[in-house]
Amino acid sequence: MFFLMGAGADSTTCHVAAHALASPVAAVFFASAVCTLALAVLLGSMRLRPPWWCACAVCEAYLTASWTGEFDNLCDWFAHLLRREPGRTVHVHVLGNVLTANPATVEHMLRGRFDNYPKGAPFSAILADFLGRGIFNVDGDSWLFQRKLAAAELASPAIRAFTARVVASELRCRLIPLLHSASAGQGGEEKLLDLQDVFRRFAFDCICKISFGLDPGCLELSLPMSAFADAFDTASMLSARRATAPMHVVWKIKRLLNIGDERELRDAIGLVDDLAAEVIRQRRKLGSTTASGDDLLSRFMGSINDDKYLRDIVVSFLLAGRDTVASALTAFFLLLCDHPHVADAIRDEVSRVTAGGRDADDHPAIATSEKLKDMHYVHAALYECMRLFPPVQFDSKFAAGEDTLPDGTPVAKGTRVTYHAYAMGRMESVWGPDCAEFRPERWLRDNQFVPESPYRYPVFQGGVRVCIGKELAIMEMKAAIVAVVQGFDIETVGRSSRRPKFAPGLTAAFAGGVPVRVRRRARARG
Repeated sequence: MFFLMGAGADSTTCHVAAHALASPVAAVFFASAVCTLALAVLLGSMRLRPPWWCACAVCEAYLTASWTGEFDNLCDWFAHLLRREPGRTVHVHVLGNVLTANPATVEHMLRGRFDNYPKGAPFSAILADFLGRGIFNVDGDSWLFQRKLAAAELASPAIRAFTARVVASELRCRLIPLLHSASAGQGGEEKLLDLQDVFRRFAFDCICKISFGLDPGCLELSLPMSAFADAFDTASMLSARRATAPMHVVWKIKRLLNIGDERELRDAIGLVDDLAAEVIRQRRKLGSTTASGDDLLSRFMGSINDDKYLRDIVVSFLLAGRDTVASALTAFFLLLCDHPHVADAIRDEVSRVTAGGRDADDHPAIATSEKLKDMHYVHAALYECMRLFPPVQFDSKFAAGEDTLPDGTPVAKGTRVTYHAYAMGRMESVWGPDCAEFRPERWLRDNQFVPESPYRYPVFQGGVRVCIGKELAIMEMKAAIVAVVQGFDIETVGRSSRRPKFAPGLTAAFAGGVPVRVRRRARARG
């Protein structure tokens, strides 16, 4: 029908089209028709299959989504494909993407041939609207400048002490009281909580205080989540969806016409921009006190005058500090529900390290940074959780030049190469026959935590790009785990399977949330 419309266009048709454009709804349909017509004419004129067409079994399964008949998540299907390959590497041609779960290849990308595997222009284009020139979306001098400045600030004793105070305050004044109020069996009505939402708000509050010196106050569930956090989730989800399209020209055309997902993404990013700009303005109003502020934004403002650049840096740190922490904590307590003996072991270690310390209200005391360092089993359990459920399931680079991977796979210039941390955690070749089991003991030697190679466990990346906020994030997560496990039992509600279904996004999130019932633990006797 569209070909007939194109062939018979005359002045009357143009008049009708112009009249249709007067209505916003009709304009959307008209723009979609024009887009479809243009694509059809392009493919017809080429007299070829689409340029992304591939008849191999893997690409056909991806394009037809036939893999959904056996797997709930794309990451599980990719893990299945990678397990079947001797070199733990597979090429998804329709995406122009080489996937790997081979530690030798990960080391090759992140250390041996680091210069040949930057983020690349295609990746930067996908996330440019959301992350701009932030540290996670740039290469070269811009990346190096931000990394050096951020690394120096995050390593400073002042920032570390400030972060510890923020986390302790959020636990003591917000998260623990919230769980108390929702706990069952206290003479009040039982409440269900969405644990993922709770940890998102906790992490959002922490990172806003640390990064901006701002308290969004979004942990009080009687109020809706702040518009900033909501818009951030939408922007993350829709930005990630861009990367799954076989033809990037599709989302680029939709962006140009401001229709569909791209219109929703633009609206969400607009809200993120507005609120980030307001935060920067408020911090700048502090004048001379800004330079001595403890938050990261105050420190960056001492070196950067460009507000757009500041906005990009702030959003990138928010993505790292809020979404990843919330994802890991949610997964941790899901695993704990299925492995109560791990919770018992954590309580034993905490009691031993803290000597059963309690605060003035007779609640378990919030563990200090020094005490947390001595909790090796907690550390092992957290690492084991992220082995199975890494907050960032995969990471992609684009080959700057031709290369051959250690397993013999040829890589053409411009190819997207992705190491898949989620799949690696499920490889017998990497972790042994018990790789599917949640077993914190695999990280302990003589009751001391012993890390693995970052190329076998690339949860925090490795080599030059290793995560600079790693130690602060671990401290925050361990503090939350210790505080919650000491005082509460968490029970999932309405869960039909131990296999979670993930929602789309730049970080791992559980589709539909994680409803739980909270029970306050009686104080241990003897």
